[in-house]
Amino acid sequence: QVQPVESGGGSVQAGGSLRLSCTASGYPYSRVYMGWFRQAPGKAREGVAAFGPGGTYYADSVKGRFTISQDNAKNTVYLQMRNLKSEDTAMYYCARGGSWIASPLAPSQYSNWGQGTQVTVSS
Repeated sequence: QVQPVESGGGSVQAGGSLRLSCTASGYPYSRVYMGWFRQAPGKAREGVAAFGPGGTYYADSVKGRFTISQDNAKNTVYLQMRNLKSEDTAMYYCARGGSWIASPLAPSQYSNWGQGTQVTVSS
């Protein structure tokens, strides 16, 4: 499957946790950038977390709360989200970039996007 497929979204109370999954067969995750992005209604899409040959990256708004990880055997990338806040409410997307990108958290650097999974955090 070329297009990434996200799952794991849902509704959770503030302070709770969710784990998002992204599966895309055929991608050598160790040699490309994979990222998680989110977009709330009326707002621009923003990078949340990414990893690739250059390292691992997190948006300041999620550092210490979110963790990106992978299971190469399952061709799956995860986003573990803890201590969720209402401002985390958004559609979350998984995307694949290339092997050499300068800004791993910039949506413009990614070209292969999933359809998204909704995360709603209630207070």
